[in-house]
Amino acid sequence: MTAVEPKADQATITVHNPADGRVAGTVPVDSAEVVAAKANELRLFQTEWEEIGPRGRKVWMYKWQDWILDNADHLTEVLMSETGKSHGDAKLEPVALADSIKYWAGNAEEFLADRHPKAHNLLFKVKKLTTVYRPYPLVGIIEPWNFPLAMLALDVVPALASGAAVLLKPSEVTPLSAVEFARGWNEVGAPPVLKLATGYGETGAAVINNADYVHFTGSTATGRKVAVACAEQLKPFSLELGGKDPAIVLADADIDRAANGIAWGGMFNSGQVCISVERVYVEAPVYDEFVAKLTANVRNIKQGQEESGFKYDTGAMATAAQRDIVERHVKEAVDAGARVLTGGKPTGVGTFFEPTVLADVTPTMTCIAEETFGPTLPVVKVADEEEAIRLANDSQYGLSATVWTGDVERGEQVARRLECGAVNINDALANVFCPSLPMGGWKNSGVGYRSGGASGLIKFCRQQAITAPKVPTQKSELMWYSSSKRQGQLAMAAMRAMAGNGVRRFGIRPKK
Repeated sequence: MTAVEPKADQATITVHNPADGRVAGTVPVDSAEVVAAKANELRLFQTEWEEIGPRGRKVWMYKWQDWILDNADHLTEVLMSETGKSHGDAKLEPVALADSIKYWAGNAEEFLADRHPKAHNLLFKVKKLTTVYRPYPLVGIIEPWNFPLAMLALDVVPALASGAAVLLKPSEVTPLSAVEFARGWNEVGAPPVLKLATGYGETGAAVINNADYVHFTGSTATGRKVAVACAEQLKPFSLELGGKDPAIVLADADIDRAANGIAWGGMFNSGQVCISVERVYVEAPVYDEFVAKLTANVRNIKQGQEESGFKYDTGAMATAAQRDIVERHVKEAVDAGARVLTGGKPTGVGTFFEPTVLADVTPTMTCIAEETFGPTLPVVKVADEEEAIRLANDSQYGLSATVWTGDVERGEQVARRLECGAVNINDALANVFCPSLPMGGWKNSGVGYRSGGASGLIKFCRQQAITAPKVPTQKSELMWYSSSKRQGQLAMAAMRAMAGNGVRRFGIRPKK
């Protein structure tokens, strides 16, 4: 899913539009030494960024938000130039970014306020208990190519709102949007606590080595390497990795809505979404009706390249390598007995692959077992709800899922049996647009969570516990060595009384 490593003397990356091969721009390849220098500079300014507090940071972040909205058309053009996205898919990202800034900057003061937990017993009533949230000085963030701006909304924005400085390594496939992202920060005059590190694997490794906390989004294979590198350095990290998200269509579902929602959930951004619908399980009584309506919807999707407007629904795939994975999965499915109902092959132009529906699919086919990350929807007929749940859970991944039913309560019951981090009932992709909900993968889909309200900021912070007396203090405490034996016994008796239940509170063992 990533480009080939450069030659040792390669100083720049040339970015091409995957839809037509045109050069979109260039960025430098930052060496480990350059990354270290950028990290050191960020640390110089992070202290002041932290000290101005959430209110001070909000001022700068809201100015940045204004810049993003004022330059949304330009950002959309840059996105399209390096990803091959349709105009509609690309235009969503600057707006999502602005919404993220508003949420995190607007709520940071509340989310990061000191907490004063309740004393767990009477002995601690005499203490003022405080939890303080202090940001990691430097957060390193490594992002993929599928959403060059929207991914930054999920990670960079809350990290900045927490008070951390951020060293961002965008994908070598799509670094140009991140360049504009950082340019906006600098143009509004914000403190220099956001920098880019562009390059390949060596650059990413240097980001990990110089950061205090690391977030990575990408493939499961690369995520494992990131986790090992962080573990060796005793460095906290979070990972969002691969997905193979199932959709379950129950017989009582609104079939029209299910067919519409799953078509969009599977084809949005040409299927290059971590929470794309990648496999569909349909109860037998409605299988034929659903497949017919899904196929009609997918067949009507308009695919192509445009400069502006909303002529096309989806665009090209971001890389030729990813297109080839999709082609292989479809071919292997057909060779194993599946039927292509629409699409099924590259268009022959750039990296476009036709929106595809596969029927007569079995659970052992690679299009079901492996992450495809492309515009395909393999559909499996199941006998009932139990089989659908069993097959949905039969995966190494557990990022998200969808359940389609006419009974919302039933949908919630099914959701609680699915082994994944999020479930959307009668909807697709909805959770990713809701920062108050946690977003994280189970199993091989990740470690840790994004968003989730206050948790989305606290993850970028070190938690500090502070105790202080609420009453005048004495020269000694009951448990200190300077106290008498009698005082120590009184202290232990009081602790036991607070810790135990029933007669055991008084040192009495009940008779059997």
